[in-house]
Amino acid sequence: MKIVIRGTNWIGDAVMSIPALRYLRRIFPDAHISLHTRTWAEGLFQNADFIDEILPFEKEKNSLNTVRLEARKWRESQFDLAVLFTNSFQTALLCKLGKAKTRFGYRNEGRSFLLTNPIEKPQWKSERHEVYYYLNLVSEIEKHYFDQVSLDENEIDISLPISDELKLNAQHLLRDKGIDLSKKTIAFGVGSTNSRAKRWGAERYAFLNDKLQKDLDANIILLGSRNELSIARQVTDSSMIKPIILTGDTSLTDAVGILSEIDLLISNDMGLAHIAPAVGTKTLTIFGPTNPKTTKPIGAEIVRNKVDCAPCMLRDCPIDHPCMTGISPENIFEIANDLIR
Repeated sequence: MKIVIRGTNWIGDAVMSIPALRYLRRIFPDAHISLHTRTWAEGLFQNADFIDEILPFEKEKNSLNTVRLEARKWRESQFDLAVLFTNSFQTALLCKLGKAKTRFGYRNEGRSFLLTNPIEKPQWKSERHEVYYYLNLVSEIEKHYFDQVSLDENEIDISLPISDELKLNAQHLLRDKGIDLSKKTIAFGVGSTNSRAKRWGAERYAFLNDKLQKDLDANIILLGSRNELSIARQVTDSSMIKPIILTGDTSLTDAVGILSEIDLLISNDMGLAHIAPAVGTKTLTIFGPTNPKTTKPIGAEIVRNKVDCAPCMLRDCPIDHPCMTGISPENIFEIANDLIR
């Protein structure tokens, strides 16, 4: 049996879909499972033992042209089952044009007629963690093929296998940047690509950096994408003891390896905060406008300032950002100190 999964479009969502991918592998142990996803996801899933291959693609300016080109690849592969973790009309169109025999996905954007098995969006969608949204879809697949649901919701496994080669490469990279690996190493994720309201603030991270380096003699590195380089430089400019900026200077593959080798990640609600616990690293995530009930990184320690206006889900705060300003660097330092010990 040949199965294709259309993967998610954001790093955090990709990690939250891992339990569903593992579940799909368990119910189809002998199937050939392909993950059709954006090119960046290769850095995340290259060592995954629950898929057989990654089918990477880059989205063109003309999205319909992307659908046409990728559908041709799907037809050549002759998939028996397609699973859509995405909710868009275009991915369902890809599924139809790609001639997968059986097509599972949620009813969204009027796309039901493109699917052989359109699934109703669960009523609890905004009340439960996103990980269950993907698991629910796979449970419907198991029900369809095997007339049972064997999912144990108490056993959620987000772990990502990391190769020894990736770990060694990360160690070499850190040493090349002048990092003493005999010391504790803490990474900061100070940005967030799609929301300024998620950011705790450069001056707070700078204060925390100085205190961690002075009191714990820890290495501090800044990780993130090229789009987050500006906020990383603001943190460095505001710091008395300069952290090492790796923001925009590593591939996602490198970042995954680095996260597997450090002692702690402290970050905003962003993709890195999901990757770190998946590779076994302690993680402290600062939540503001987003809802931890539905999107918290599984396995991470969460810090929130409970105010009436949060979670608002806004990308820019229209007032004085109380969900973030109410979280002090001293508080984060104490929690980080406990975690790292």
